[in-house]
Amino acid sequence: MKTEEGTWIPYESPGYTDEEMLARSAAFYEAMDTRRSVRTFSSEPVAIEVIENIIRTASTAPSGAHKQPWTFGVVTNEELKHRIRELAEQEEYENYHGRMSDRWLADLAKFGTDHIKEFIDVAPYLIVVFKQVYGTDEQGEKSNHYYVNESVGIAVGFLLAAIHHAGLVALTHTPSPMNFLEKALDRPANERAFLLIPVGHPAPGTQVPAIERKALGDIMFVR
Repeated sequence: MKTEEGTWIPYESPGYTDEEMLARSAAFYEAMDTRRSVRTFSSEPVAIEVIENIIRTASTAPSGAHKQPWTFGVVTNEELKHRIRELAEQEEYENYHGRMSDRWLADLAKFGTDHIKEFIDVAPYLIVVFKQVYGTDEQGEKSNHYYVNESVGIAVGFLLAAIHHAGLVALTHTPSPMNFLEKALDRPANERAFLLIPVGHPAPGTQVPAIERKALGDIMFVR
């Protein structure tokens, strides 16, 4: 089959049996159910090739009109990480001391969070996810992107699953507003910071809050 953009290729289904699909879906759920957001990282190195594969996985996400409106910045430079921490803590201080409502602060209290973000310094990698609000060609001409937030959100889901599958931990950090990241990383005008994600191994003795996920009956219905 041919279109104006090129040639279509066959999709090859793996052809799993019903029993295989059930087993694979259960195994993947059980693996992902152990995923947790972590705020205490080890500085233990991680091979850059692992991060590259994780980002490759994120890039397999679907996107509006296949525009792939994302950029993944990988920050390893210690001075730059510290500068990002300083800027993030400035925004977070304002959040915790006036921007956030009392109800919001009460909801966060059980997690023990505050404006101090040591993990930005400690984690070996910061992945800064940017959304491209429009595209540009080699001549600088603008092109449309579609469903940008939805597309980038799906890609982040793939990213987090790949991080967990690799045996690493991460935190989805949103020091809103995040435009300081665009300036600190000298990004072009069409990019907006979407998420700041430290990635690495958990620190020895890391603990996470004892939480429960909603039951299936609370999140799913069938008609």
